[in-house]
Amino acid sequence: MAFEHRDEHIDDGMLLLQANIDDMNPEYCSYVSDLLFAEGANDVYWVPIIMKKGRPGVMLNVLVDEAASGRMEDIIFRETTTLGLRYLRASVHRLGREFYEVETAWGTIHVKAGFHQGKLVQFAPEFKECEQAAKTHGVPLKQVYDEVRRKFLEERVNEG
Repeated sequence: MAFEHRDEHIDDGMLLLQANIDDMNPEYCSYVSDLLFAEGANDVYWVPIIMKKGRPGVMLNVLVDEAASGRMEDIIFRETTTLGLRYLRASVHRLGREFYEVETAWGTIHVKAGFHQGKLVQFAPEFKECEQAAKTHGVPLKQVYDEVRRKFLEERVNEG
């Protein structure tokens, strides 16, 4: 049932790049995020902040392997209005992961499961696949999502 496995590990060679931005069209955020992910960012997220003189802004955060930081810097300076970047050293503890296929009445849906010290601690159906199945079959998204979770847990109980 599992089709891919990644072991639990700690990665010490990471950087967190941060940029405070208060004068950019917020519609650009998803475009910039997509570019950063396409070039190898491990995580990209935006946090609303209040900047000097009470101006609302956002803080762009990009978690990246140190070797890819130059590519991220180029994208950030080219595609945003920031005038500077902070570089913070980061360690990331990643859970072991396995990816499963769950058969449903609406087709195969993938589930990502996280393991800590060999024990299942979390799992989630692939949202976009659930969304597509719901649209295609005219059923509520929450019904698809809940059914995938139920079947995944049922299959885990039957394995052990």
